[in-house]
Amino acid sequence: MFLTLLCIQAVVQVPVVSEATPAPPQNLHVDKWLLTWTPATEERDVTYTVQYLSFDNIVWKDVPGCSQTSFHSCNVTITRDESEDGCVMLRVQAERHGLTSEPVKFCSRYGDSCSPEVRLVARPGSLTVNLSRNHSIVWENADHVKHKVYYGKEGESLQQKYEYGTSSVTILKLEEGQRYCTKVQYILYDKPVGLKSCTQCEVIPVSRHKPKQTYVIVTVVAVIFVAFLISWIGYVLIFRHQRIKHWLQPPCEIPQHFLMPFPGHQICSYTSSIREEHCDIISPIE
Repeated sequence: MFLTLLCIQAVVQVPVVSEATPAPPQNLHVDKWLLTWTPATEERDVTYTVQYLSFDNIVWKDVPGCSQTSFHSCNVTITRDESEDGCVMLRVQAERHGLTSEPVKFCSRYGDSCSPEVRLVARPGSLTVNLSRNHSIVWENADHVKHKVYYGKEGESLQQKYEYGTSSVTILKLEEGQRYCTKVQYILYDKPVGLKSCTQCEVIPVSRHKPKQTYVIVTVVAVIFVAFLISWIGYVLIFRHQRIKHWLQPPCEIPQHFLMPFPGHQICSYTSSIREEHCDIISPIE
């Protein structure tokens, strides 16, 4: 009886090892509706399912012939019944023993009738995304089609910042010397359509005109200082001119030669008690 209890306890204490979810596929590539990818690991018994989402639908559907396949490629054929304009979004996920990985969306590297053709031009402080409108989806829908440009620093999520544009889009106020990435998708009637362009990155060059900017700042400061100085001088001359005249006026003193006697003149002396006047003749001595 005791041995039986020990066996039961040992069985209960054996940990149940749960199977890990398969890793999503990598290196997705689209070439004229031929989809290719590579497995994340060399695990066996892994299958892949490719799904599509049309413009007028909200549910992802399996691509015929690409469901639970062990191959690493799929040739997609979309009919008019599945998508009126033939533009769909595509994704693939790995499956093993009933567990599925996170789905990964495909992107278009070169552009086609359903994906924007993108070319980047980096300048100091800005990045211009040149977009071509020479596509059938634009011809058929005109200005109802826009480009949604996602951007961000390399390594950051490209879902947080975006700009809309019908043609080229210039993103301003970017940090020089940093590497920024973009991807673009068509927007039709405010809904995404077709594949996104694959992520492209460019380094924002450092401006070579930093000394010019410093010169401009110094010039502006100098002009402000001169204007202040001129205003202060004008104020002093208008409202403080009396004080300036007082400061500039020389001291009032009697010249010494005014106190010296003149030759041939008489010097008289007076007394308060005697009312007689005594005068002496002063003659010059040669």
